[in-house]
Amino acid sequence: MMQDRSRNKADDVRRQEAVLSKAVIRAGERLGLPNVVLAKILGLSEASVSRMRNGEFLLSRDSKPFELAQLFVRLFRSLDAITGGDDASSRSWIVSENLALKGRPIELIKTIRGLTATVAYVDSRRAVV
Repeated sequence: MMQDRSRNKADDVRRQEAVLSKAVIRAGERLGLPNVVLAKILGLSEASVSRMRNGEFLLSRDSKPFELAQLFVRLFRSLDAITGGDDASSRSWIVSENLALKGRPIELIKTIRGLTATVAYVDSRRAVV
């Protein structure tokens, strides 16, 4: 019985890792981000992102890249909601100068501080009614 619980928990963790790994790749694709940029955002090597894109690498749930991926996907989802799913608008926003953020989001999100600030900004804009 105890082994079944351990196995189920391990399966759940593996599923979470697979889902987030796939989500971060899809978000990156929809935003038009190359592997090198996604690698910088997640704190991974470009090769790891390439392997993740090919399904040969999963983000480890107990790692900093997993946490950064969660923030990145949150950013994407908020931006996607604001733009109504218009990928071209999202891609344009992410590369354009943003006066409120004092920089281009594509550059800011390459650091933890910039990623969290950008997520907070987009979340606040999404909440405006």
